[in-house]
Amino acid sequence: MRDALYHVERSESATLQSQIRQVLIDAVLAGQVPPGDPIPSTRAMSKRLGVSRNTVVLAYQGLVASGFLVARERSGFYVHEEVIVQANPRARPEPLEGGTRVDWETRLKVSPATQANIAKPENWRNYPYPFIYGQSDESLFPIAEWRDCVRQAHGRKWLDAWTEDRFNQDDPMLIDQIRQRILPRRGILARNEEILVTLGAQNALYLITRLLIGEQTRVGFENPGYPDMRNIVALRTRLARPLPIDEHGLVIDDKVADCDILYTTPSHQFPTTPTMPLARRKALLELASEHDFVVVEDDYESETNYLSEPSPALKSLDSKGRVIYVGSLSKSLVPGLRIGFMVADATLIRQATALRRLMLRHPPGNNQRTVAIFLANGHHDTLISRQNRVYRERWRLMREALDRFLPDWSRSPTFGGTSFWLEGPPRLDADRLAEDALDDGIVIEPGAIHFDRPEENRNFFRLGFSSIATDRIAPGIERLARVIDRRLASG
Repeated sequence: MRDALYHVERSESATLQSQIRQVLIDAVLAGQVPPGDPIPSTRAMSKRLGVSRNTVVLAYQGLVASGFLVARERSGFYVHEEVIVQANPRARPEPLEGGTRVDWETRLKVSPATQANIAKPENWRNYPYPFIYGQSDESLFPIAEWRDCVRQAHGRKWLDAWTEDRFNQDDPMLIDQIRQRILPRRGILARNEEILVTLGAQNALYLITRLLIGEQTRVGFENPGYPDMRNIVALRTRLARPLPIDEHGLVIDDKVADCDILYTTPSHQFPTTPTMPLARRKALLELASEHDFVVVEDDYESETNYLSEPSPALKSLDSKGRVIYVGSLSKSLVPGLRIGFMVADATLIRQATALRRLMLRHPPGNNQRTVAIFLANGHHDTLISRQNRVYRERWRLMREALDRFLPDWSRSPTFGGTSFWLEGPPRLDADRLAEDALDDGIVIEPGAIHFDRPEENRNFFRLGFSSIATDRIAPGIERLARVIDRRLASG
């Protein structure tokens, strides 16, 4: 790295020559200058550091003698090919005499890194039975069609769609496609100014929380529910209120009425999967109007219904503008694309757009235009149909396997989704079960993280089936049942 930044201190007690050696050693060990790469010439380094060339020459010669550098005649100095880069090199200089490092912990106003979050093995694909939620099956994705859409988006015809800085504007073609193709599936009619593209649903939830929740805002959550949303809100207020659910999702009672904002997942309750009936949706909206609270509808997995037609979105029944609708293409396309959207009153969307500008301006224009073309060409509709055929079969096999090997551990039937929620006997610790299962090549997700009081609900866990091969479902459940038997027998 010829352009790497090097620095020495003339006020240091160490000599300039030794400082130059140490700076270069740190850079080499840190991998900033890979083995075999050249370092700046003695002339360039002396000019850069403002020291004599002889000082640099002596430093370089010392490094050659110690094996860090090799000198090549008429070529210069290079990092020795056999230098081993350290995993944890000295990354920063020691503080000056009498100085202290910044104590960042005392300066932090919030500490999101201390919050409990859903954890998944990074190498989950290496396990033969990955019952993991929220990941896609790459074999179902139409890579040739997607590649063609990327090619079109990057062509000269639409170059301005992603090369210009639009500041806070979204791709108008994508907004049109969301309004014309995505929202009608959910029964939602919206104007362009009521739609905002986000970096996944998570970005939308953060924007909503930042705009509408203060220290005294009472926020209602389904319990169990989505821990990331609970964590986002916890950074803003301590008045979060867990709300009970049953076999039909969120229970509509006086606790709901005592909220300023309510977060709910009516299409498939997260994580237990029930779909909220139409009558209960209407009752929720009536209560919201009567008690003047706002509803955030996280409409994930709305397309995956296998026993009936999808229920209309809560937003589609909303005549008072009380529902903020959050959608995502992560589950139907790929999670790594990070394309989501929110639909709300134009006043709120205008403020969310301004806040998003301060954070990231807008999601990448090339991704927006590629997705817009993908939607316009009908590839998304075809993909959803293909996924539903495959997921329906996996859902059926999962239900049959659970009924056979783990009877009465899950509610059946459900309307769909891509996971099953299981409740074991009270003495089962799903966290320890997950560790045992990994040893047998099985990935499961402990469920305690989803509860307001995780320590009281350690016998719950979730099994996803969107990314596991169809023929591995039944053998995986059978093997998991044996692991559970061993775990329960060992106490």
